[in-house]
Amino acid sequence: MERREDVIVGKHVYGSLYGVPREKATDEEYLRGVVVRAAESAGATVHAVNSWTIPGEKGGVSVIVLVLESHLALHTWPEYDYATFDIYTCGEHTDPWKAFELLLSELKPRKYTVHYVDRSQEKTVLEAQPRR
Repeated sequence: MERREDVIVGKHVYGSLYGVPREKATDEEYLRGVVVRAAESAGATVHAVNSWTIPGEKGGVSVIVLVLESHLALHTWPEYDYATFDIYTCGEHTDPWKAFELLLSELKPRKYTVHYVDRSQEKTVLEAQPRR
């Protein structure tokens, strides 16, 4: 693929996972590993990882992976067997769909919804007139 210096490439894949097994949705260390592997599978460069378990009966797990190319996030609601994900990458070398496929193979939801937004931008659009 020809490289274009005049375009900012942004790819955003996000959605919901239904029927995620509770034992996976509550395992913070496991989920950290899954999201890091998802970032790496997308060709992104992991910069920082943060995660936490929300305490209480309705607690879940949140994982945020900051990559040099943007971010990945996963949030779980084990009491509903539910999770949401957000995969946003910049650069032609990244592929957020590979990260999504890894999430599916690891978390094994019964069903899912997924959305894609092309957040790329032509350089000429960025060269707006100054405000008056």
